[in-house]
Formats: sequence, structure tokens, C-alpha cells
Amino acid sequence: MRMKTTSFQVLVAILLLLSVQTTIVVVNCLNIALNDDVLGLMVFKADVQDPYFHLSTWKEEDDSPCKWVGVTCDPYSNRVTELHLDGLSLSGHISKGLLRLQFLQTLSLSRNNFTGDLNNPTLIQLIKNSQFVDLSGNGFSGFIPDPVFTQCGSIKSISLASNKLTGQIPNSIASCLTLQNVDFSSNQLSGGLPNDIWSLTSLRSFDLSNNFLDGEIPKEKIESLFDLRVFNLSSNNFSGELPDKIGECLLLESVDFSNNYLVGTLPVSLQKLSLCNVLNLRGNYFAGDLPEWIRSLKSLEIFDISVNNLTGLIPASLGDLESLKSLNLSLNQFTGKLPESLVKCVNLSVIDFSRNLFTGEIPGWVFSLRLKGVYLSGNLFTGNVEFGEAAAGFNSLEILDLSSNSFSGTISSSIGNFSRLILLNMSQTSLIGSVPSSLGGLKAANVIDLSDNRLNGSIPNEIGGAGSLVELRLDGNFLTGSIPDQIQNCSDLTTLVLSRNNITGMIPVDIAKLTELECVDLSFNHLSGGLPKELTNLTNLVTFNVSHNDLEGELPLGGFFNTIPLSSVSDNPSLCGSIVNQSCPGAHPKPIVLNPNPSHSDHGSTSLNMSHKRIILSISAIIAIAAAVFIALGVIVVTILNLHVRNSISRSAAAALTFSGGDDFSHTRSPSSDYGKLVMFTGDAEFVSGTNALLNKECELGRGGFGVVYWTALRNGRSVAIKKLHVQSMSKSQEDFDREVKKLGKIRHSNLVLLEGYYWTPSLQLLINEYVSSGSLYKHLHEGSDENILSWRERFEIILGTAKGLAHLHQMKVVHYNMKSANVLIDCSGEAKVGDYGLAGLLPSLDRHVLSGKIQSALGYMAPEFACQTVKITEKCDIYGFGVLVLEVVTGKKPVEYMEDDVVILCDMVREALDNGRADECIDKKLKGVFPVEECVSVIKLGLVCASQVPSNRPDMEEVIKILELIQCPSEGQEEIE
Repeated sequence: MRMKTTSFQVLVAILLLLSVQTTIVVVNCLNIALNDDVLGLMVFKADVQDPYFHLSTWKEEDDSPCKWVGVTCDPYSNRVTELHLDGLSLSGHISKGLLRLQFLQTLSLSRNNFTGDLNNPTLIQLIKNSQFVDLSGNGFSGFIPDPVFTQCGSIKSISLASNKLTGQIPNSIASCLTLQNVDFSSNQLSGGLPNDIWSLTSLRSFDLSNNFLDGEIPKEKIESLFDLRVFNLSSNNFSGELPDKIGECLLLESVDFSNNYLVGTLPVSLQKLSLCNVLNLRGNYFAGDLPEWIRSLKSLEIFDISVNNLTGLIPASLGDLESLKSLNLSLNQFTGKLPESLVKCVNLSVIDFSRNLFTGEIPGWVFSLRLKGVYLSGNLFTGNVEFGEAAAGFNSLEILDLSSNSFSGTISSSIGNFSRLILLNMSQTSLIGSVPSSLGGLKAANVIDLSDNRLNGSIPNEIGGAGSLVELRLDGNFLTGSIPDQIQNCSDLTTLVLSRNNITGMIPVDIAKLTELECVDLSFNHLSGGLPKELTNLTNLVTFNVSHNDLEGELPLGGFFNTIPLSSVSDNPSLCGSIVNQSCPGAHPKPIVLNPNPSHSDHGSTSLNMSHKRIILSISAIIAIAAAVFIALGVIVVTILNLHVRNSISRSAAAALTFSGGDDFSHTRSPSSDYGKLVMFTGDAEFVSGTNALLNKECELGRGGFGVVYWTALRNGRSVAIKKLHVQSMSKSQEDFDREVKKLGKIRHSNLVLLEGYYWTPSLQLLINEYVSSGSLYKHLHEGSDENILSWRERFEIILGTAKGLAHLHQMKVVHYNMKSANVLIDCSGEAKVGDYGLAGLLPSLDRHVLSGKIQSALGYMAPEFACQTVKITEKCDIYGFGVLVLEVVTGKKPVEYMEDDVVILCDMVREALDNGRADECIDKKLKGVFPVEECVSVIKLGLVCASQVPSNRPDMEEVIKILELIQCPSEGQEEIE
């Protein structure tokens, strides 16, 4: 018995020893694995710049990384499964160290500054090994790697948004059937969607917005997207119609196809989207009526179908959308009255019906609901503006824009009860009566615009009660009285426009206390007295216009007033100072004038002076009169010249507001770059001194019909050319302007000046272009020195390069409209780059009269069809201008030259010489070196063909390029001129 017990004990002891050894082995293996995670993360950290020391808790001596910032481990194995390092300002590149994290499932590095080509083995392997990948908001470049989606493993979610990715979406993505969330938004992707993209039946969220994608949206199998919740293809170049069966994706909650080129009517299947709360189709070309079945979208909270071609009446069924928070139908052609049924939409926060054809009076429900934003501008509304009791509206309304309508009557004093109102715009509405003193009750108001009405009376002193005012516009009325002193209480005021009224009195000294003032326009009034010297304290002034008043005395000296434009103080005959070129009189006693008839009574003297008045003038008086006449003539001449360069910052508004409910209804009107919208197509950039530096005349490069071009530098030291557009002609809305400029920004060609971005406010519109250092072709031909004359080979290459650039524009369906040598720039290598293309598209409509006025400087380049109202303006107009430019390059002569007794038209002169066999005599005599005369003559003939009076006789630009390439291959025995 004792023997068995002993044997049993030995056996137990052996088993216990083996168990301990096994445990030690397991623990050792686990420690090795944990150390492998530590090593991998430390290798990753070594390649990363961490300016704010967020990764300071990562220490290589730690046995486990599970307590490190951003690291999540499995609670059982203690292996790293998730890495979240979002928004830590990290930079550098992603090292191979992360490949050691064998159990990593989630990799999130969004909103950092990582760079590098996405198409590298490390990133490809990391993405394939993970289930959830978020690399958004960095600086990754290159193509989306095709291998990521071939044998993609178990990847479920991938976000590469807000990087610098280019190229097409790889077709292999359709084979990655595990994908649930795809976000490639805000990159520079191009091409169409893969045909089999809807094979991804597990998709829940699909976002490709803000790219350069084009083509039609695939229609096949779209109904198979059973789980799709978010569908966003906005801000691309998609065309065609919406897929008919899109409504079969029954779980859709958010649909955004805004800012594309979609056409047709709304698919009937959309009515099945009973769970949809966001439907945004803004900025397309949808036509037809708004259908009655819209009532089926019971969950809809945001509905935006603005900037389309929709017509007809607003259906009463729209009022059945009781969940609606934001409704935007602006910039369509809707007619009739606003439906009363909308009173049922008690959750509405923002309505925008602006720029349509609505008629009738504003219904009472507009002010009875708890709306925050009301946009009704640009319609045909009539009658009085009645706020009624408006109990709810008084406590909620923040934006009220009723401008550009046909109201009658006065402004109700109850306007002052809108205690939260931030922007009030009732300009151009035919209102009469006085400016209500209750405006002083708008304590929160940033903008009050009552311009271009028929208001009378004086500006109420109570206006000073609106202490938050940033912008006050009362111009274009019949206001009288003086500028109230209480305006000094509006300490945040940046814009004060009171022009075109009948205001009298002196300019209050207290205006100088408004140190934030940037734009002041008091022109065309009857102001008198002097300009307060304290105005020089206004250091932020950009414009200060007091022209056409009765001001007198010396102009202030210092600050802005040392360089104030003459046009801003003109037609004030008694003003003096160096700016108006009139010296101020000293403290001399008035001259004594002797009466030549002292015996007459006062009455008799008056009668005599009325009949044949005699005045003895001193020599100094004669000189003064002569000087005054001379100055007056100078003022008139300079004023006329300055009409073309009047400062475009003449209208502005307050900062944008973003309302709750998910949509952005921002209206920004301010001359300050702080309130503008800067968009860069080639990466982030910032002006060295802000946009106001562009007003520096010393940086001016040139000017034309569409605006003035300035040189400036970005923060990174790179030079760019900024075109400041003439605002009065570029009158499109921000949405239309954005769309047109983005279209131009997508054009890329070595012979085209690159449009790098733009800056927009209603009062200041800038195009940011590639800076081409060697100037325009016009300057090389007509203003260069004899030492820098272009050789024939240089001229030929310029002609060929210009043709290639213009051909690419025509392939992109863009008409230049303003083809001339001043718009062809030469880079440092002698390459031609066509600039200023497509600017006519920024006009509100292609009005021939306006367009001709814009390009009148292109005299001689304009095709004859510009003068014919019935002929369509096409690419053939550009080809005519190109033909004239070719002749200009070969001959060295301007398209139109004014001689002493004659006007010489280049086309006519060259055509006549060719007919008489003297074409070689037209070649520029300044050409140096040896060149083939036959090649020159062939180019002349091509130029004349392109400049044919009949559009159909002109070749297209692709044909022109082929002809030039044939001409460039000289045959033997060509005659050469030396």
C-alpha cells in the first residue's frame, strides 16, 4: 500500500513539473509577442515627428504597450488590436514597424500630416491586413493602389478622404465584397465609376464627393445595395440621369448628388425612401415640376433642390413633410404663391425660396414658425411686409433676406422686435417712408441693408443702439438730415455706405472712433464742412469715398489719406491738398473790391450789376481762375480714367452663418479676406499679406477687360498671379461662380496657364493663376528691345504651343472668347501658355453687348459673328482670333495699326500681299538669323485660313496642329532668308 502511494506521489510530482515548464514556455512566448508589439510601435514612433509630444508615454522599456496613448489591446491576449492616433499633428511617413502588429484590426491616423505615395508596399499591406482603415485628412498622394482590393481579406471600412490622391478608382474595388464603408472624398480622383461597382452589396456608406469624377452613374444592379445608408457623389462632373431604381435602396438615409451635371426629372422610385432624412440635388440641371409624391419622404429633414431648372407651382403636399428642418428651392423657376400647407412643418429652421418667380404677398406662416433663416430675395413678391404677432419669429429669426422684390408700403416698426436678428436685407424692394427708429432694438444685428429703396427722412439716432453692427447700408434712398453722432456706438462697424442720398451737415468727428472701419462711402450727398483730421486714425481703411459733396478745406494728412484715389474726393471744389492738386490758401486778408459807382443806392447798384456787371479782378484772381479751370479739366480726365479701376470693394456683408439641421446657408459679404472663401485646387496656400496686399499697385502686372492682374507670393515663397475681377461684371452667385471656376480649375495642359484656385466674396473675386515669369507674347513682339527679338524657331514653337493649348480647351468644351497675344504668356523655357480662358463663362449670361465691351481691347481679333445677333458663338471664334495672332507673330505687326491718315487692318494687308505674290514682304523685318521663307509663307496662309470671314471655312484646332506639324518638316530646296 505504501509502495503504490509513493508511486502515485512521484507521478503527481512529474505532472506538476511538466505543467510548470509548459506555463513558463507559454509566458515566455507571450512576452516575446508583447515585446514584438512594443518594438513595432517604437519603430513607427522613430519615423514620426511628434511636435506636441503626444506619444511621450510610449517607452521602449515597457513590457506592454496596452496603456500607451492611442493603443487598444485585446483583454485576453494583451495583443494590440487598435491604433487610434487621430488629430495629433503627427507627420513623417508610415514605417514598416506597424507590420509587426500581427493582430491589428483598426488603423486610424486621420487628421495628421503624414505624406508619401499611397502606392507603397507597407501601406498596401497595412490596409489589406486591417478591417478598419482611416487615413483621411493627411497629405498622401499618388494613385489608389489596385492591389489593396485584390484578395483584400476582411477589410470592411476604408477612408482616404481629404488627401491628394489622383488617378481613377481601380476596377478591382468591385471584387472586395466585404467592404461596408468607402470614403474617397475631397481628393483629385478622375475618370468614371467602375461598371461593377454595385457588386459591393454590403455597402452601408459610399462617399466620393469633391473629386473630378465624370461619366454617367452606373444604373445596373444599383437596386442590389440593400444595406446602403449614405450615398454621396456631390461636387463631381457626373452627367446623365439618376438611375431609375435608386429608390430601391430602401434603407437610404442620406442622398447627396449636388453640384454635378445631372439632367432629367426626379426618378419616381425616390418616393420609396421613407427613411431618408437628407436629399440634396443642388446645382444640377433637373427639370420639370416638383412632384406630388414628395409627401412620401416622411423622414426628410433636409431637402435641397436649389440651382436647377425646375418649374411650376410648389405642391401643397410639401407641407406633409412635418420632419422638415431645412428647405432650399432657390435659383429655379418656380411660380405661384408659397403654399400655406407649410405651416404644418413646425420643425422648419431655414427656408430659401430666393431667385425664383414667386408672386403674391408673403404668407403669415413665414413669421409664425420658429424659423432661424428666411431667404426670399429675387422674386416678384408684392404688398406690405406684415410681421403680425410673429411671437415665435421674434424670438428665433436670425437671417431675414427680402431683397430684390416689389413690396409696397413702409417698414413696420415691429421689425425691432426680432431680438436675435443678425442679418436684415430689405434692399431693392421699393419701400417708402422713414427708417424706423426701432432698428436700434436689433442688438444682435451684424448687417442692416436697406439700400436702393425710396426711404426718406433722417437716419434715426437710435441706430446707435444696434451696437453689434458690422455693416450698415442705406445708400440709394432719399434720406435727409445729418449723420447721427450716435453711430459711434457701433464700435464693430467695418462698412458704412450712405451714398446717393440727400444727407447734409458735417461728417461727425466721432466716426474716427470706429477703428474697425474698412469701407466708407458717403458720396453723392450734400455734406459740407471739412474732413476731420482724426480720420487718419482709421488704420484699417480700404476705401473712403466722399466724392460729389460740398466739402471744403484741407484733406487729412497721414495713413490712408496719403494715397487716397482722386476719384474718392472728386467734385468737392473747395477741398485742397496735394491729392487734388490744389494748394490750400494761407491766412491772408480778403481783397478789397471797390465799387465803381459809389453814388448809387444799394438797389440801384444791384440793378446795374444785373444788367451789365463790371468786376475789377486782381492778377492773383485771374491766376486762381486759370488754375481752377486747369484743375477742373484735370479732375475730369483723371476721373474718366479711374472709372476703369474703381476699387471693387464697394459692397460687403457680414460673416456666414451655419444653421443647425445639417445644411450650410452662408451668406458672406465683406471686403476682408477673413470672411472670404479661398479654394485652392493645387493644395493649401496662404497669401503672405492677405488679400489686401493685392491692392498694392506696385505689384500690378497688367490689366484687361475682365480685371487687373497682380503678382504676389504665397507663404511657401512660390509666386502666383492674381486676377482681381471687375465685380460689376462678374455678377453670378457664389454657387454659379464656384461651379464655373471649378470647371476651369480641372483643366490641365502644359500649354495652358494653370488655374490654381480662387477667392470669393460678393465684392471681391480673385482667380489664383500659375505665375509665368517671362511676360506676354504681346510684350515680346511689340515692347521688347532689339536684343531680345524672337527668332523664327521661337515664334513657330509659340504658334504650335498656342494651338495645342487652344485645342485642349476645345476638347474640354471651353471657348476662350478672348484670344489675343496679350493672353499668351511665355515661360522661362520659351513655351507658350494660353491664359484668361473661359472668363466669359463667369458672366451671368453670355450677353453679346456686355461681352463685346469686356473684350473691346481685343480689337482686330474679334470674329465677325460677334456683330450678328443670330449666329451662335462657338470655338470658331477662337480660331479666328488664333489666325489673327498667327499673322501678328509672323509679321510683328499689331492686328490694327493707326497711321497718320489711315487705319491698317493686318488681315486685309496680308491677304492683299498674298494675292499679289508678295507674302514674303510681310515677314517681320526684325527677324535675325537664317529661317526658311517658304515655312513662313505657309504659316501666313494658315493664319489667313483660320481668320476666314465664314466660320465653316475655318479648320478646327486639331487640324491646325496637324498642318503646323507638316509645315515644320521642311522639304529640300526651301528658300532661306538671312
